[in-house]
Amino acid sequence: MTITQHAAPSRLGRSRPAGSGDTDVVTVGTQHHAPVPAPSPSPLVAAELDRLREAVTTALDGFLARQREILAAMDATLTPVVDEVAALAAGGKRLRPAFAYWGWRGARGTADAEDEAAVFRAVAALEFVHASALVHDDVMDGAHTRRGRPATHVGFANRHAVEDLGGNGDLFGTGAAILVGDLALVWSDELLRTSGITTPALIRARCVWDTMRTEVTAGQYLDLLRAAGGLPGPDGALTVARYKSAGYTVQRPLQLGAAIAGAGPEVTEACTAIGLPLGEAFQLRDDVLGVFGNPAVTGKSVDDDFREGKQTLLIALAEEAADDAGRRLLRECLGNPDCGPEQFDALRRLLETTGALARVEERIAERTTLARAAIAAAPLARDARAALDALAVAATTRTA
Repeated sequence: MTITQHAAPSRLGRSRPAGSGDTDVVTVGTQHHAPVPAPSPSPLVAAELDRLREAVTTALDGFLARQREILAAMDATLTPVVDEVAALAAGGKRLRPAFAYWGWRGARGTADAEDEAAVFRAVAALEFVHASALVHDDVMDGAHTRRGRPATHVGFANRHAVEDLGGNGDLFGTGAAILVGDLALVWSDELLRTSGITTPALIRARCVWDTMRTEVTAGQYLDLLRAAGGLPGPDGALTVARYKSAGYTVQRPLQLGAAIAGAGPEVTEACTAIGLPLGEAFQLRDDVLGVFGNPAVTGKSVDDDFREGKQTLLIALAEEAADDAGRRLLRECLGNPDCGPEQFDALRRLLETTGALARVEERIAERTTLARAAIAAAPLARDARAALDALAVAATTRTA
């Protein structure tokens, strides 16, 4: 794909139909999608989403309270480990549990034997998977902050200094963060297993659960590979986004809920048709917020992604469209912690003047439109379709 720096932004199109399990290929096209209006959620849907978030928080708090007692009985010095997992689980928008819950509620039949409180506990386990991924991702990226507080490895390195412990503080922090992430992943399994959903539902859920966790881990490796020069270009950026984040944000949680409900292949396919484009749009919005967001809202500096050298679709498109001076700026400043605010501001301007930002925004809108059309056509209960549509809008227009 080639464009000139001053060309009008081109639309990023799909080369495969919605619902395909393959990764999308970036192409230049002229296909236009009529925008779907973005409604405000009805009072009933809003109340249901609030109830879900409260139920997920209650499930997590109860589980962590028990784990705190178990670890404190082993040794009091383990309490900070539980506290760190709790702090990670306390943040966030509960999007993954929400998609899983509405996947269940939309697919359940009159003979569904699952207790709703047990389903809430089961989908809450997704928050521990997410916490694990965040901790390990911050270690690999060398990130400094997460949701307005020190990243886990930074926090434990600071603890090493405050407590005047021996050895290398940075290595201590990194090691502690790896273990915190591992523990969160272990606890995700335990919370799902002990949630109280029926044995047949648990067996069905495990198939999706195992696939999801494999994809997340594989996606993390692909991210490392891309940072080292592998998987180049826009296609590589989308491959990483698909497996590292998009799948486990929407597609697999939806399928998890549907599996708990005992849904058939038609619903599973609808979850993919919804989840793949919406998950990608979610991740691309995250990439945009990483460099153009409000730090007071996002909880992280807009320079961190540049400093860490994140190879997002924004960067790939800018690199293709930039002139020699722009490519030199990318080579010299992306991933260079010694660059300052002026250089990073110049990188932001480059993303705008090359049309990279506009093209990513177009792709977000296109993918969101595809997902919302799939939601409207999905064989799910009407209230679930309304809630999923509200979630789709919230996930792709968010400011944090």
